[in-house]
Parts: sequence; C-alpha cells; structure tokens
Amino acid sequence: MAIEYTEEHDMFRQSLRKFYEKEVLPYYAEWEKERQIPRSIWKSYGSQGFLCPWLPEKYGGADLGFEYSVIAIEEMSRADVGIPFSLHSNIIVPYIEALGNEEQKERWLPGCASGDILTAIGMTEPDAGSDLAGIKTTAVKDGDDYIINGQKVFITNGWDSDLVIVACKTGNNEKPHRNMSLIVVETGTPGYTKSEPLRKMGRHTEGTVELFFEDCRVPQKNLLGEEGKGFYYLMDKLQQERIVSALGSLLAAEKMFNEGLAYSKERVAFGQKIGSFQANSFKLAEMATEIEIARTFLEDLISDHVAGKKIPAARVSMAKWWISEMANRVAYHSLQLFGGYGYMEEYPISKHYQNVRVETIFAGSTEIMKTIIAKDLGL
Repeated sequence: MAIEYTEEHDMFRQSLRKFYEKEVLPYYAEWEKERQIPRSIWKSYGSQGFLCPWLPEKYGGADLGFEYSVIAIEEMSRADVGIPFSLHSNIIVPYIEALGNEEQKERWLPGCASGDILTAIGMTEPDAGSDLAGIKTTAVKDGDDYIINGQKVFITNGWDSDLVIVACKTGNNEKPHRNMSLIVVETGTPGYTKSEPLRKMGRHTEGTVELFFEDCRVPQKNLLGEEGKGFYYLMDKLQQERIVSALGSLLAAEKMFNEGLAYSKERVAFGQKIGSFQANSFKLAEMATEIEIARTFLEDLISDHVAGKKIPAARVSMAKWWISEMANRVAYHSLQLFGGYGYMEEYPISKHYQNVRVETIFAGSTEIMKTIIAKDLGL
C-alpha cells in the first residue's frame, strides 16, 4: 500500500524542488568535476529543514515521519545529483538519536540538523566488509578514555565529516559479536587522520576515504549505547539503511528506463524507430514490468516502516538485493539502447551506469542478503 501524501507533504516536496533548481543544479557540474560539494550547501539544506526532518524539535528537527525522508530521496533523484544528505540524515544520525544519552544528543544533534556537524560511519575495514564481526580496530580503556587503533576503508562522506561513529573491538569475549562497541570520534582528535578522497568508478561527490587511528585517545563519554552491543545496534539500524538503499536503486532504475524509452522513440535505424524492433520492445517491456514489481513491493515495505511496524530482516534483504540487481540490469540494457552514445560521459546514462554498480555491494552485498534469507528459510 502506497503512502498517502497530504498537502503538507506536497509543500515539502515543492520546497525541495526549488532548492535544487536554485542552489544546486546551476553549479553541480562544476562540483562533480572538482569531486567536492561545498560545505555551504549542507548548511543551506539544513537551514531549510531538509536535514534530519524526523528529529524531535528540541534537537533541531521538525518531528516528521519517515515519509518526508522518502520525499527528500525522491527529489534528489529527480534532480539527478549525488550529495550524501540521506546517508547523514537517515543512516548515521539515527544511531545518535536512538543510542545517545541526553548529553550526547544535546551536544551533537542540533548541529546534525543544521548542517554544522556532518557525519560518517566507520564499519568496513581492509579485511572486514561483509564479515563485520571480523573487524580488527580496537578500543582499549585507559583512565577515562579509549585508545583506538585500526583502519577503516570506503567511508562515504568521511572527507567532510566532523564526527564518525567507529565500530571497535572493546573486549576479549570468545564470541566476536559481543566484543563490538560504537564510539564517536570527532575530526581533529589527535591520532585520527583521513586519506585523500578515493578515486572511484562513480559517485564522485561523496568524499569516500580511508580512516586511520593510531593511539587515538577518545573520552569514554563518546561511547554510544552500551559497551559490547555494537554489533546488535548495527544489525538493527541496517534495516532502515537497506530500505533507503533499495529506494535509491529503484529510483535509479526508473530514471534509466525512462531515458532508454525516450531515446528508443526518437532514434531511427534501418528506417524505423529502434523501439519498434521486437528485440528492443520486448526488453523495454521486461524492464517496465520488473520496475513495477519492485515499486509495489518496496512501497509496501516503506508503508510498514512509516507505520512503525517490525519488518522481518528477510523481507528487507529481499528488497535490497533484488532491486539493486534489477537496477543494474536496467543500467545495462538502457545503455545498450544508446549504442556508442551511451558510452560517452556527456550522456546521463553513462554516469548512471557507473553510479548504480555499487548498489549491489554497499549496505550488505547481494550475497549477504541471500544468506540472511536462506537462514530465515532454515537453511
């Protein structure tokens, strides 16, 4: 069942649309070339109430439902830009709101909502991506502090972040799932450094970096939640992250399909529109069907999430893996319709093809999603 939008939702959507048209689109091509989003755009986005709109008013939010985050994600896709607003708003800040004590919330959340504090989360390591329990970064108590040593990799928004939530080993329990804790490390802390932004296939404006911790001293008051429960916190919050990821994949698929469909109705080869060839028309029909199936399933999940219902992890995993793989199929076939022009970076389909590839990898790879589903089936 789709979300029923009201006049207030429409006003929020129109405000977002105006923001992108006025403050982002005239400059985005240059930002993408420089692979850097100006800090001012975050503050402008936050000042208009678009960052973390779900936060309680006392922390700088508007106490709105998750459907407003859905609208924000949709409008960014419509604008065809890539700024990690949603990562910050819907994936990282929720950890602080859910797990932080009152002092931590008052210290960090207002800045997160205004755009004065940008966030990242440090989970993946050179030898631990999907195997999250296998992380090697350690945090050892020393007086009132933790001493952190280790390395994180592929950290989106890490370059611009003012604080990062770091998954660390904090104990010697034989069960690694019970050794992990989440500790907030602020930029500028001695012993904490960042690499230059990594050169990636796509998504060039997301400031993805490696993080290094060498005898990094962090006060114990920066511990989020309880020590030793970090793995379970991550598993819980990954549910919303995977819904957000699935939505991003779906919106990308719709965009690429529409581009391919429009081109098929214009491009002439062998004396006829290329969309009239049965091979192409059947492929477009298949893509349209898969996108419709994906949207129906995902809208049902999002409606349940907005309503606060507990969604089985297997269902979220089904959406995440299938829709991300579907989006990559659409990328392949849509680009193929453009022929040689699709391989040219000046055509949007080329950029979309590059950007969508990572959707099957981050937030839990396709293989991990299938493992979760298989376990649910008793296998």
